[in-house]
Order: sequence, then C-alpha cells, then structure tokens
Amino acid sequence: MRSFVVRQGRLTDGQARALRELGPRYILPIEASRRLDLAAAFGREAPLTLEIGFGMGASFLAMAAAHPGDNYLGIEVHPPGVGAALKEIEAQGLTNVRIIKDDAFVVLSSCLAPGCIDALQVFFPDPWPKKRHHKRRLINDEFMAMVAPLIRAGGEVRLATDWEEYAVEMLAVMGRLGGFENLAPGGGFMPRPDWRPLTKFEQRGLALGHGVWDVVFRKC
Repeated sequence: MRSFVVRQGRLTDGQARALRELGPRYILPIEASRRLDLAAAFGREAPLTLEIGFGMGASFLAMAAAHPGDNYLGIEVHPPGVGAALKEIEAQGLTNVRIIKDDAFVVLSSCLAPGCIDALQVFFPDPWPKKRHHKRRLINDEFMAMVAPLIRAGGEVRLATDWEEYAVEMLAVMGRLGGFENLAPGGGFMPRPDWRPLTKFEQRGLALGHGVWDVVFRKC
C-alpha cells in the first residue's frame, strides 16, 4: 500500500534551495521499523498534530503558528510542496514544525509509538472519483485500523473533503472503526471548524458553490 501517487510539479529555484539548505534542519530522516524519537526531533515533549498530505503547507503552517505550544509533524512527498513549506517555516520563524518526505504508510506502520498522536489530520485527499479507483483512497477501514492505536485517548481524527460521496464513505469508515465518537452535534458531519484555516483551493470551490464536508471523531 502507498498513501500517494507521484505527480509532476515544477520545482522553483527557491523551493529547490529550501530543500537543499533547510531540509537537513526540518526534514526528519526515517528508517522502516525504527521508531522516531519525537522529543529529540522537536527538542521538547508537547502535544502532537500530524497531518498527511499538507500540499503547499499554507493551512498546516497557519495552524502551527497559531498553536506554538504544540508540535506539528507534516507528511508530504511532493518536492514543490515541501520546498514551499520549508521557505515559510524559515520566513515565519516556526520552531514547532517538522516534515517527513516519505510514504505515510511506512511512517504510520512502523515509525511511531502507540498513543503519540493527539490529532491526525487529512484534509482534501485525492478522491479518486472513478469507481474502479476507489480502492486507492487513503481513508478506508484498513488504514484507520492501522493508525487508531497511534492516537491517544482523547485524541482526534480530523478529515475534510469537497467530494460528497467520499465524505459519506469517510463517515462510514469512522463509524465502523469502534472506540471513537463523532463530535458533530447530533452526529453526521461537523460544521466547518474555526481551527481549520481555509485554503485558496477551498475558497475558490466555495465561491463556485462547491460543498465541503468535515468529519471529526474523538478517541474514547
């Protein structure tokens, strides 16, 4: 299993420079079956928010800037997004952000200790709209069963998509997982939380009348 499909993207000179010069400071090297020492990586122990697929990093870094007392770990494989995020981390002087530029399945299956995640975030993952491709969707029963032990009691799973059919599937997957409670008033989908910054992509979609669905569950 893989959590991504590599897509081509133009790497700017600035992004390439950030990867080369800032990568060693903020990108964590990983080895399969070897657990990360998160306290050493961040230089402290603090609540951990882990986001899979942060894109160009705008909303992810906005959350990190708004919560300097928490640690933020982002997983992203596409070089332009990682390079752009590194530039912003340095520009904003963020000290609570680290990045893993590798497959989330490797990281989550063998590199993290049980109960280390306070919030797991997956916002606008690839919906794989064609039915024959639905098996490639990240949020499924197998994936959530794998990551559930990594989330501490009281920790949250935060999901969002602009694809309604995928949103319904996300809600069903979380409902079947067991050991998690839906935080939406009355169940169902959560009204857009204030803590999730709007991205440019989302703002364009909302302006065009597209829907966005949030799913938020807490581990009991």
